Amino acid sequence: MAQNDIGIDLGTTTIIIAQEGKGVVLNQPSVVAVDTRKNSVLEVGDKALAMVGRTPNYISATFPLKDGVISDHTMTRELICRFVNQVYSSHMVKPRVAVCVPAAITGIESDAVVEAVVAAGARQVYLIDEPIAAALGSGVDITIPDGRMIIDIGGGTTDIAVLSLGGKVKATSVRVAGNHYDDEILKHVRAKFNIAIGQRTAEELKKHVACCPQKADFNETMEIKGRSLLTGLPQRINVSTSDLYEPVMMLSEQIGVAAHQVLEKTPPELAGDIYRNGVMLTGGGAQLHGLPEYLSQELKVEVTVSPDPVNCVALGTAMSLSLGDKLETGFTDATPRIGRRH
Repeated sequence: MAQNDIGIDLGTTTIIIAQEGKGVVLNQPSVVAVDTRKNSVLEVGDKALAMVGRTPNYISATFPLKDGVISDHTMTRELICRFVNQVYSSHMVKPRVAVCVPAAITGIESDAVVEAVVAAGARQVYLIDEPIAAALGSGVDITIPDGRMIIDIGGGTTDIAVLSLGGKVKATSVRVAGNHYDDEILKHVRAKFNIAIGQRTAEELKKHVACCPQKADFNETMEIKGRSLLTGLPQRINVSTSDLYEPVMMLSEQIGVAAHQVLEKTPPELAGDIYRNGVMLTGGGAQLHGLPEYLSQELKVEVTVSPDPVNCVALGTAMSLSLGDKLETGFTDATPRIGRRH
């Protein structure tokens, strides 16, 4: 891979940029703060995230990616341009850029990704499916005739794929992922305790308290602060692991069903490989307590978490540019806009 090649994990909640040999060179929230009076961008990334819920009404902090795809083209272009310029300073040679996308992305959605990356200064753009990038970044050799199953749980989507000989054999994408856990926890706390909490508090509960009940030895409690729906005044309460079983299991079951359906359609020889190799969990959502145990129980195979679940997609995306000839499907030369399958 040339030194000016970069890989981008264009996530719903986080954008991670990696370079082969250097690892992750940028990790920033996918958020933009805009002054609506002047229609100008104030901040992006960490600085914009710090403004969420704490700004005057004329400052809008928005996430321009939704469920793994672009919902606001202009703001996504702004994000990518600023972040690429942070990590790539040469004005002489434009970089080759690989971007990971959900396995079920449509042609229109992939065109929007390509346009945004070209606007950031890329000379060539490649698209790689998230499960393939996740496998590469986790150290899985998918170029050999040996079935591997990846479940990549991001912020907006969960991508599930059976891989072998450098390509996808079976795959699906479901719009149930980390952000949906946050939303359901927020709604559940509101209904159960009559207290309104913010999105960031819900995320903290997911990370530190939430757990699938299959992990019986995990039991945590966290004090949270919010606004009472009964009095309208500030209130603090303690939320325990058992309090959150309902929303956690509702969404985990949907991921389990989708994974089960992919396995049902997998050819018998590859299914045997998966039984021997197990299933690899990747993405930020893979860190949910008890999820590997739950999925292992549902799929009847061992489920393990990637050594670096958060960064593995970006790392694999960066690696893909030097492995393109070995990737049979799921890796597209999208330059200029019409893809070319390897």
